[in-house]
Formats: sequence, structure tokens, C-alpha cells
Amino acid sequence: MNGPQDVGGMMGFGPVVPEPEAVRFHADWEKRVLAVTLAASATGVWTIDAMRFSRESLPPAMYYGSSYYRIWLEALTNRLIAEGMVTAEEVAAGASREPARSVPRVLRAEAVGPALAAGTRYAREPSAPARFSVNEAVRMRVINLPTHTRLPRYVRGKVGTVERAHGVFVLPDTNAHGLGEDPQWLYTIRFGGTELWGVEADPTLSVSVDAWESYLEPVT
Repeated sequence: MNGPQDVGGMMGFGPVVPEPEAVRFHADWEKRVLAVTLAASATGVWTIDAMRFSRESLPPAMYYGSSYYRIWLEALTNRLIAEGMVTAEEVAAGASREPARSVPRVLRAEAVGPALAAGTRYAREPSAPARFSVNEAVRMRVINLPTHTRLPRYVRGKVGTVERAHGVFVLPDTNAHGLGEDPQWLYTIRFGGTELWGVEADPTLSVSVDAWESYLEPVT
């Protein structure tokens, strides 16, 4: 999706100002948003890719005018309503009005630490050899779908070189929409600065992007 989150290579957004590594939150409500999002996502009603799609589907004015955790809150609210876990009326009232929906699992407080430490495995066993080899030139497909994708706009149609083949992983594009995992080979592709930004770009610049196999085309 060409959503507001895909700002790579765009201008006019000002400098990126790093914050101290120890700064995690700017207000107590942000901690609660993170906790509720983790708890709701741990139910297994949706995937991590579905939640990412909920965030990138927010209207641009809201997205650009919101803080990081405000984006998370708006996306979580929309996802909860879409999945029938709450109603819009309950959100407006700030109180439950309907019986709670049953969920596949519940993340207990004592299990949060171990669950976060363990993470979630998205690697899968290959069913076919990798189509592309390290040092091979590849062209990124030009796609402009209204659904989820991890292929940045600024590399679409550009030619890069395979730096590494990581193995086979769940494809976010299908996983976000309940269409199955469709595991594919994942590669790191390196692009020269002039390929991405034109002849006026710094010729010593390079950018590496992780890309699934269906994003790639052979250079002929």
C-alpha cells in the first residue's frame, strides 16, 4: 500500500532528530497503549502484518499529525472494531456494552517477559531453491496495490544487486489479509545512490533493502 508510512526518499519532512536510547515513552498513557496493543495482539485474532496494515491505512493527515503511540492507538481501535471485539459505541462511551468475545489465547502478566524474549518465528522450511543468487542483478517490480506490502516505493522499478539470501519467511503481503503465509525466499538487495536518486546523488551512497522473492524480476 502507498500509505503515509512510506516516506523513504521523500522531502519536506524535516530532519530526523534522534532521542536518547533510554527514552521510551513521553507520557504514561503511551505505556498503556503499548501494553494493550501487545495483549490484544497476543490473542491471535490477527497477525502482526494485519496490525501494520491498520497503522498504514490511517488517513495521512491523522498519521502525520499524530505521535508514535497515538498512531498505535488509532490503529488498534480500528482493528478491534473491525474484528468485532468492541463496538464503535463502546469506544465512544469508554465502557463495555456487549459480552466479551472469546479469543484463542490470553497473555497473562507473568508470561509477558518470556513471550517477548522468545519472539515469534516467521522462518519456514524451503519448498524450492532460491531463484536468485548473491551478486546477481535484479529489478524490483512496480506494484501499486491497496493492500499491504513491504516493498518501498522508492525502489520500485530500480535495479539492485543481491547481497544475501536469508532463507524462507512468511510473506507479509498475504499474511496481513488472512490469505495464508505464502512463505518465500527473502533477500537483501543493495542499490547504488545514483540508481535511486539520479545523477546528482552521492555516488558513494548505497541503500540495502530486504525484499521477498515475488518483489524481484530478473534483469534481461
